[in-house]
Amino acid sequence: MITGASPLFLEMGLGVDLVGEDMTKAACRAAREAIGRTSLPGVSRLLPDGDRSQMIVDVTVAVPRPDEVNPEIVAGEFPYGTVTVTATEGGMRLPNGTDYGPGHDHLIIAVAVVAVGVPEPTHPASH
Repeated sequence: MITGASPLFLEMGLGVDLVGEDMTKAACRAAREAIGRTSLPGVSRLLPDGDRSQMIVDVTVAVPRPDEVNPEIVAGEFPYGTVTVTATEGGMRLPNGTDYGPGHDHLIIAVAVVAVGVPEPTHPASH
């Protein structure tokens, strides 16, 4: 979660990879779902110089095999901000009913929580 500050905004998303058991693909879809129904038009007023690149975006995604998530690819789903992605164990892995191949005939469900915050204000040193 956002270090040193409380998030201003939390959104959740669900993503599925139907064939291939791609943890990153499911994680990206969960992240896209979370941000796809969200608008933060006033956040610029809270950021230094109104610069959206100053937003702090923490993404936690739960998948069955978190070590297979590529955080850089998931972070690429976000148009603004300093993005940190943490993968944790969770989500679901269920048979998908196909015969795609051994170990690949399952669907993967990822759950994402996106937390958005702004940098802590800097206070001048007291003399």
